[in-house]
Amino acid sequence: MTRRMRAVLRAAAAALGAWLIGAWPCAAATILFVGNSFTFGALSPVQHYRSDAVTDLNGGAIGGVPALFKTFAEQTGQDWTVSLETSPGKDLAFHLEHKRALIGRPWDVVVLQGHSLLDPSRPGEPSRHLASARALAEVAQQANPKARVSLVSTWSRADQTYLPNGRWHGQPIEKMAEELAAANQKALGPGSPLAAVIPVGTAWNRAMALGMADPNPYDGVAPGKLSLWAEDQYHASAEGSYLAALVIFGAVTGVDPRTLGDKERAATDLRLAPGTAGRLQSIAAAELGFR
Repeated sequence: MTRRMRAVLRAAAAALGAWLIGAWPCAAATILFVGNSFTFGALSPVQHYRSDAVTDLNGGAIGGVPALFKTFAEQTGQDWTVSLETSPGKDLAFHLEHKRALIGRPWDVVVLQGHSLLDPSRPGEPSRHLASARALAEVAQQANPKARVSLVSTWSRADQTYLPNGRWHGQPIEKMAEELAAANQKALGPGSPLAAVIPVGTAWNRAMALGMADPNPYDGVAPGKLSLWAEDQYHASAEGSYLAALVIFGAVTGVDPRTLGDKERAATDLRLAPGTAGRLQSIAAAELGFR
């Protein structure tokens, strides 16, 4: 990681910490998740997890990360009404063009998650992604000027790193997530309608750096480690989506994910290995700066 990138990520962490102070602990509120297959946990049991606990605005039966958020909220005494608007393989420009009416409702919080490559036609190029994120935030704030809109920064894709045709081929596994985080950070600043960038991808990096998650699924998963990727080495496994949801939950609510504990309900429902929930909660807490 370059010195400049470290400085950018430190600034992002500081901004997130300031945002947490004004978050929504123990509030009754509405939240909308906007995204794609990363948001709904494709190829894992997370996709249809507790779909009856959330509202899929597109009329499907998706639970996904929003349902994990809802489950965490219930266990910490928070009253959130959770909705989602997702479409597989789409970037934020798609939602801006086709789903504006659904997004432009008076939500208290909106969580945006764009395409894993930022721009599917020009991988790694952030202009279209950032412009769409800002525009969607403005749409939400036209309906509720106090709406708090954040942008999720996603994880490194193993297929984009280890396969020869990958955009980040030959680079360290953490590089893609670091570049996505730095790009997303550009969405913030004076006058931006976006409140924060949520560091899901760098939380994955932390799990790998600390030896909890295997960094290369193509050479097998080492004993005692887990894979954060699903079988396509692209989407998240149940554990990967669980970590993503923990980071989003902690960022939005200001609640330390470790308060959920190792016997947390969603971890039990998803049959995560004993001890996994607590370790992932610690990773999320550390990434968010909880002491």
